Amino acid sequence: MSRVFNFSAGPSVLPEAVLKQAAEEMLDYKGTGMSVMEMSHRSKAYDNIIKEAEQDLRDLLQIPDNYKVLFLQGGASQQFAAVPMNLMKNGVADYIVTGQWAKKAAEEAKKYGKVNIVASSADKTFSYIPDCSDLPISEDADYVYICHNNTIYGTTFKKLPNTKGKILVADMSSDILSQPVNVSDYGMIYFGVQKNVGPAGVVIAIIREDLIRDDLPEYVPTMLKWKTQADNDSLYNTPPCYGIYICGLVFKWVKEMGGLEAMKAHNEKKAAILYDFLDSSKMFKGTVVKEDRSLMNVPFVTGNDELDAKFVKEATAAGFVNLKGHRSVGGMRASIYNAMPIEGVEKLVAFMKEFEEANS
Repeated sequence: MSRVFNFSAGPSVLPEAVLKQAAEEMLDYKGTGMSVMEMSHRSKAYDNIIKEAEQDLRDLLQIPDNYKVLFLQGGASQQFAAVPMNLMKNGVADYIVTGQWAKKAAEEAKKYGKVNIVASSADKTFSYIPDCSDLPISEDADYVYICHNNTIYGTTFKKLPNTKGKILVADMSSDILSQPVNVSDYGMIYFGVQKNVGPAGVVIAIIREDLIRDDLPEYVPTMLKWKTQADNDSLYNTPPCYGIYICGLVFKWVKEMGGLEAMKAHNEKKAAILYDFLDSSKMFKGTVVKEDRSLMNVPFVTGNDELDAKFVKEATAAGFVNLKGHRSVGGMRASIYNAMPIEGVEKLVAFMKEFEEANS
């Protein structure tokens, strides 16, 4: 069977070149006579893999020297707890809730301190990003938290919130490496890699060194202390070795593609093809206000549940898979991460046009 166009929100499409290289190296990585899957994380060969992956990520994001890069486990969801555990000194944090993941992060943080929801777009099913230019930031807030791109709802921050001098923490799981990022705008960035970077099982954290503290409450588990991981170069325990290796291959692929400026241009071109069609279609409609649209996740509906179901079924049969929308939005969602080729979006739009003609 030929490869499908996979529009899954995560785990999601990976670059074909990366999959082919991994396949070639599966049984014998660079003359070691073994797979990376079988390799000791303390070996010289693996040490090179993880160090190179970190350096390539630093190059791509132009990460300043006073930030640590940690390869962790537990997914982005584990950082919902790790963030307040590591950053709450005053026991207060301000959260901007623009979707399900920010909402879950805020709920988790409430276990460790006081959480203020300083802005939310829940009133309109998270279909927009609230104005964050003059928020009621708490004077004693230890940090302000955002989810930078909302996978489920298809919204993204085009302008960062005014945190009034407080540390900004961002979950960038679904849009990291899709465009340049000014890392120094943030105290901490983290992302589960299974959307735009690699296979599920790795979460990467980029943390300003002065925020990696030793004076944490007794209850903080050793494994959730950023300092534990930072002091041991992400090798305190056995890391998700193979997942990190694939991430490293993806970083090299992004570099070969021309880096983050080139990725941004590629993603804008791709997204425009789909959004332009949605704006002109009589059947399909995007669900997000135009100014807050994501380049990565595009939810759309026909307004008729039966028609939506028919579209998803026929699209799947035609090789456009994982287009069913999240239950909280309904309809459809096309996740068009870095590794989705322009051809995939062009063919999807052609299929949508045919479907509209046949069903209107």
